Amino acid sequence: MNIPYAFLPWSILQKGAGYFTWAAEIVRPFFFDLELNLEQANMKIKAREYIAVVLCSSLLSFVMLAAVSGFVLFSFHARLWLPIALGGSGVLALYFFFQGILYPKVQIMRRVRDLERNLLPSLRTIFIQLNSGVPLFDVLVVISTEKYGEISSEFRKAVRKINTGASQVEVLEEMAANNPSLFFRRAIWQIANGMKSGAEISTIIQQAINALSQEQVIEIQRYGSQLNPLAMFYMIMVVILPSLGMTFLIMILSFFSASEFLTKVIFFALYGAVTFFQIMFLGIIKTKRPNLLGA
Repeated sequence: MNIPYAFLPWSILQKGAGYFTWAAEIVRPFFFDLELNLEQANMKIKAREYIAVVLCSSLLSFVMLAAVSGFVLFSFHARLWLPIALGGSGVLALYFFFQGILYPKVQIMRRVRDLERNLLPSLRTIFIQLNSGVPLFDVLVVISTEKYGEISSEFRKAVRKINTGASQVEVLEEMAANNPSLFFRRAIWQIANGMKSGAEISTIIQQAINALSQEQVIEIQRYGSQLNPLAMFYMIMVVILPSLGMTFLIMILSFFSASEFLTKVIFFALYGAVTFFQIMFLGIIKTKRPNLLGA
């Protein structure tokens, strides 16, 4: 495991976290959902221990940043170098702390994206295997050995628990209850409820595939409706405004007889802003893409 903006490896931070257990116990009630987030993110650590690690990492970051920035400011004979170094380092350390606390949610989003991307192919594989006469447990083994990312990982855990003597229905219900993906939970619960009621599992799988296919169509339509304002935003920020801005800048700079250096700085700044907006637009498009559409 790791956390963002950590200057030291996880193993060293975990050893130093023992000194911050008391502080983590005080802070933990403010992050009541952290325990569930850690479990759904597959991070095998308790909330109190995780907060202690984040506190340790943030404090070390504060000390290192304060030392470096204080030395630099002092070397340049800056006024109020100590308050500036401590204040700036404190703000950054506080930012690092909250980024570390929110990191399990980032991991959950990655897991959900991987789960839902491979959900339809894995359900179709289950449906084909069941229609071929393969028992359900053997189907679970097949899925656990395939390259379905997080889904294969979930089924490997289920197979191990079943091999130790646990009931298939109980294992499937537990797998669904602890999973962050709504579509995955819904599909697994349908299978578990079908096993309880003695229904035909292949029919239930077919219904789950049809429901996910319909949801996929809805997400595609929603995705298309979101692209229209994004495309308008892109045209305004990356095409229209830079073109008009370039024209006005040339006119204004010619009136004021700006120096060559200032002219280059302004144009390079405009070029950087356009590049930034293009990268930001690509990132927005990527995050808005529905998980069920696959890779």
